[in-house]
Amino acid sequence: MRIHPVVLSGGAGTRLWPLSRAMYPKQFVPHLAHGEASLLRATVERLAKNTPFEAPLILCNDAHRFLVRSELEAAGIAPRGIILEPVARNTAPAIAIAALTASKSDPDAIIAVVPSDHVIGEQQAFVTGIKAAARIAAKGHLMLFGIRPTAPATGYGYIKRGEALEGTSDGAKPVTAFHVAAFKEKPDLRTARRYLESAEYFWNSGMFVLHAPTLLDELERLEPEMLAHCRLALRNAREDLGFLRLDEEAFSQCRSVSIDYAVMEKTNTAAMLPLEVSWSDVGSWTALWELSEQDDNGNAVIGDAVLEDTRNCYVHSERGLVATLGVEDLIVVETPDALLVADKARSQDIGRIVARLKEAGRSEHAQHIREHRPWGYFEPLATGPRFQVKLLHVKPGAKLSMQMHHHRSEHWVVVKGTARVTIGDVEKLVGENESVYITATQWHRLENPGKVPLEIIEVQIGSYLGEDDIIRSDDDYNRPEKE
Repeated sequence: MRIHPVVLSGGAGTRLWPLSRAMYPKQFVPHLAHGEASLLRATVERLAKNTPFEAPLILCNDAHRFLVRSELEAAGIAPRGIILEPVARNTAPAIAIAALTASKSDPDAIIAVVPSDHVIGEQQAFVTGIKAAARIAAKGHLMLFGIRPTAPATGYGYIKRGEALEGTSDGAKPVTAFHVAAFKEKPDLRTARRYLESAEYFWNSGMFVLHAPTLLDELERLEPEMLAHCRLALRNAREDLGFLRLDEEAFSQCRSVSIDYAVMEKTNTAAMLPLEVSWSDVGSWTALWELSEQDDNGNAVIGDAVLEDTRNCYVHSERGLVATLGVEDLIVVETPDALLVADKARSQDIGRIVARLKEAGRSEHAQHIREHRPWGYFEPLATGPRFQVKLLHVKPGAKLSMQMHHHRSEHWVVVKGTARVTIGDVEKLVGENESVYITATQWHRLENPGKVPLEIIEVQIGSYLGEDDIIRSDDDYNRPEKE
């Protein structure tokens, strides 16, 4: 029996704003929980290293494709594939695409579907749980993982267990799964406390182990139009620099619906296996506070902070000093372009702030000051009338597109590494503390030929300094003109 891991990396993580944003959501943010790696990297390492599973299949937003590839390269993991969703359509279409893909090479495939942004302890217990669920799934069940509640959480959905299935065994330890009696939405606090006291209710982890043929049969019965659109999107998909781009016209016609609503709540094949691991979906600042190391006053601090008479707070500072006095139960998150101060009890409502930013047409809901690109990143250092100063960070071996600007000239100063610069037909190496000047309308390209990161101070001067003043003639990353 072959187990095919599937990682879903399409979430926006709005409740962890301002660290998590649409163009750089929480699964990519380093140091978020338990170590230096991102949640996505930790997820793929959990599935791909020291396990008997097949190489993982990743499904992600088209805009995040190079972030995903960078995390996989950092983990030293070669995926089975990276499938790009042209539009967000929730988990049911994504999992249908994964089941169709795995079935191409393995008609009896078992897929283990996990989100990219969860924190899971006890690696061996997690792997054992997947293998046990796979054996049950192979008999015709669609398996969910339930997590035994440790608190009256109102931010999670719940599963009520039914009668026990026939037990299976993994080594010397028996494993018991249960029929699903009911799915329960996110409850109020009183109901969540009742669920906690009962042995019948489990948190719905959002992780699944599914027999692909059984799932596809149920989709054919319950969501035939969606499945037909998924088949067409996959049939008309195209390869692009090692990514698989689903056909946008076909995939866009899929109904946007979760796998829970589309299948699991309607099928009679659903079963739940309790997963005995520590688990969090890191779905709020309160959840992150609970995961973090705390001082004697219950405070979790990341970055530069001075706390006086402060209790049970989460304080995160990226640049400046944050000082607190006489407060408790607060979330304080400082980034270069945004500051969040929130009641910890209201952390599930942070999405309201994001919604207001979108309504106001502001960019802070989607993009950090540091903007990531497939070649590295850039961030503004200073801006004024007719000028802008940026720091460019170019990864070893990477290069920007051949490009031209109509409205601005650029002055590049190398502060670290060696740059290969092309201006028109002239190519030259530029070392540290050396500079070049590019006038408006000159074709030019920047490349890092070395083995260490290249850092450049770029001074832009002109009548218009927007990122859309760019024309590309050659790009290693096949980006559209204004991406």
